[in-house]
Amino acid sequence: MDHNYPSEYSTDVQGEVTSQESTLAGVRAIVSKLEADLHSKGITLSGRIIHVTHYLPIITALKQNSDNGFVAPISPPKTPVADIVTLEAERAHHAVTTASSTESVQTPLSPTAGTDCPPEGSSSSKWLLSPRRGHTAMISGIRSLSSTHEQILLAWTGDIETGHGGSSQTHKSSVPAATLTDEDKITLEAEISNYTSPLDLGEGKKKVNYVPVFLDDKVAHGHYEGYCKTILWPLFHYLLWEDIATEVPSESKHWNAYVQANEAYAQKLAEIYRPGDLIWVHDYHLLLLPRIFKSISKATADAYVGLFIHTPFPSSEIFRCLPRRKEILDGMLGANLVVFQKFSYGRHFGSSCVRVCGYESVHGGIDVAGQITRILHCSVGVDADRISQDILRPGVAPKLATLRSLYEGKKIIIARDKLDVVKGIVQKLKAFEKLLKDYPQWRGKVAMIQVTSPSLTDAPKLERQVSELVAHINGEFGSLDFIPVHHYHQTIKKDDFYALLSVADLALITPLRDGMNTTSMEYVICQQQTNKAPLILSEFMGISHTMAEALQINPWDLGGVASMINRALLMPEEERASRQAALYKVVTTHTSHTWAAILVRMLLSQIGTENMAHHTPYMDQSSLEKSYATASRRLLLFDYDGTLTPIVKVPSMAVPSEATLQALEKLSEDPRNLVYIISGRDSGFLEHHLGHLKNIGFSAEHGCFLREPGSTTWKNLTETLDMSWMPEVEELFEYYTEVITNITLLLSVQALTFRQRTTGSFIEMKKSSITWHYRAADPEWGLFQCKQCLDLLENNLVPKRPIEVLIGKKNLEVRPMAINKGEIVKRILYNNPKAEFVFCAGDDKTDEDMFRALCTLFTIGSTSATMEPPASAKLIDGEENAKDPVSLALTREGLFSTA
Repeated sequence: MDHNYPSEYSTDVQGEVTSQESTLAGVRAIVSKLEADLHSKGITLSGRIIHVTHYLPIITALKQNSDNGFVAPISPPKTPVADIVTLEAERAHHAVTTASSTESVQTPLSPTAGTDCPPEGSSSSKWLLSPRRGHTAMISGIRSLSSTHEQILLAWTGDIETGHGGSSQTHKSSVPAATLTDEDKITLEAEISNYTSPLDLGEGKKKVNYVPVFLDDKVAHGHYEGYCKTILWPLFHYLLWEDIATEVPSESKHWNAYVQANEAYAQKLAEIYRPGDLIWVHDYHLLLLPRIFKSISKATADAYVGLFIHTPFPSSEIFRCLPRRKEILDGMLGANLVVFQKFSYGRHFGSSCVRVCGYESVHGGIDVAGQITRILHCSVGVDADRISQDILRPGVAPKLATLRSLYEGKKIIIARDKLDVVKGIVQKLKAFEKLLKDYPQWRGKVAMIQVTSPSLTDAPKLERQVSELVAHINGEFGSLDFIPVHHYHQTIKKDDFYALLSVADLALITPLRDGMNTTSMEYVICQQQTNKAPLILSEFMGISHTMAEALQINPWDLGGVASMINRALLMPEEERASRQAALYKVVTTHTSHTWAAILVRMLLSQIGTENMAHHTPYMDQSSLEKSYATASRRLLLFDYDGTLTPIVKVPSMAVPSEATLQALEKLSEDPRNLVYIISGRDSGFLEHHLGHLKNIGFSAEHGCFLREPGSTTWKNLTETLDMSWMPEVEELFEYYTEVITNITLLLSVQALTFRQRTTGSFIEMKKSSITWHYRAADPEWGLFQCKQCLDLLENNLVPKRPIEVLIGKKNLEVRPMAINKGEIVKRILYNNPKAEFVFCAGDDKTDEDMFRALCTLFTIGSTSATMEPPASAKLIDGEENAKDPVSLALTREGLFSTA
């Protein structure tokens, strides 16, 4: 398999690194150049970028009053979020007074007010809108693009709350989606469209336009809390479902909700789509959307769609456990471009496409029926400028000073994670325990502050396990005046968070598997003005490859983590400063703004490229029927494998169904129809299964043999050709099929090192061509062997013999030069110039010759076509009988193909 996926930085579509893309200005300059080049080629760009995400960065609330007639049920108020620094001070004060009663600790100021923006809404409106927390990096990247392009963010509204709105309200209940009238939705959509977040505006920025998607409650929660969180999230983080649940969730239970939600997003996207829009679909919630959206209409089929996966993507051996694996992969492959956080995630995706779906891997992407979906990688950054401003908030400094006084003479290790199995909190605590056991000099001198944010769903087993482990460590290594581990299970306030990151002597971030982790980047920015302390990162994170100067560990290796903590705490100041400088440069250069701009550049680079992925639209049935009915002479051309019969692993098993035979017979009985089957099969196979259809013409072995309708005689187009090459090719194919002892073919010494049987492969001998099949072999090994064999053919035989090599679906075919399906189509059309209707159907690369022959009949701007005598006419009729050019009755409107 070809794993040479380009990286995130490039001067061209191939992805070569340049210094120009190391800055935001450099990326934007490249984007401007690409857009100018596309405009000069006549390619339409609207200047709009549509981002499709799970939910809007807006909390929608319904005012609770008598005017709107809705009374929300009263729920108990949530426990207010405590101030961690205050709690630390109180705890320290209590410990100190218990020990000596001689010292006192000053409590800090109250938390900074105004963390949440007040909700918006006119006095006459019944809706209140306010900013929603979460996905900060992604949203800031989207907002940054508004300085160069019009931005549209399409997403679900989220549950519509009641009360006063805002993320800090304590009385929360939701409005059932079924109670919203059409008028409510229209009004709310208008208000959301007009909503302006304080973060939307800035120097050079334009307003972001928000478009809501309304989902039924059952669909919305079956989609997210159901399929996304219980099926996809664990799988993408290498957790099989029985590993995290006492009862294995039913995959089929929420699948319909996942499909319906993706369809709703796709329909709304189609409503607002304009030709030339750039579309970016974000994350695992919407993996079916690219394929669904492109299948809606001819306009959407040609849309430019990118898919960015924020989570990890598992290896094919894990992913293939998913029952709906093919549907998910096909949905993703509907995009022109799929981008991951890390190179290895893209490699896993490509391997899954090859092994699960049987698609071909090509350089930098996956080939699906001749259309290439490119695979790239680009990690997300953070909004470094905003974070640099936030750490200067007036509430941060007092808390920082308090923490320094509390832990004077001691080292502080900071850790902040969501309470989730994949975050590795248990492993981290065990590693800290191992540190205190193996390095007793740190007892009483180092403290860990672990903050765990509540996750979407409660995890009581994990919470209990963490609490018991913390209690065990504190009981084993603590004392009356010192507690080694301080655990806070709550949402942390911004001032507390930045104070903790600034005061730390070490940050310990050890997820078992993670895509994006902003805490590590925020820590680097906070440390720039304080300790320049080291950072320990798990090697299983999506950003680990960009944070190369961090100390990287395997979180499962407890001894290794403990050793690394000891090394970090003892690190010389010079090394700390050097590592910090390198990390700071990465974090402040590759920001969320740069990431977003690179995504635009990546998608623009795919536009206009050969074989750009698109969903082949349905033919205009009314036009086809009208043209068919009015034509006095019709030409119908069909491929065999994959068109008239499905692709099967054993070629001999691909036989036509009774319905197919009846349809072919009925078509051929119409005197106005001329039907041909143009196949790669040999004449014997076609005679055996279709020979009784006397009114149908046949072409065998990709154009080497021809039988006209009504005839029983096959014409050999290769009679006058040199076929002495066949034994040499057969010997080479045997080399890749069997382990043989004697090879008489002159091959290079290097080639002989690949002499190994390809289990499951076999050779198909035809009268004028030879095919090596590897459909039943291991897909990646078979493809590797195919490339090696192809290299030998092209370098040793093709330059010396009149042959050409054709790469098909899991096969490699060698045939005489200038003999292909396209030449036969030309000959058929040349001999039937009165045909006013031509229909050509095929399914793979070998049929591209047919499509190419037909598509090149008409020059740009012409309405009629004239044909020169094709090469196949000379091979059959001889040079002396070659005819003159003919004028065709066919027009552009009468040509239909599945190309």
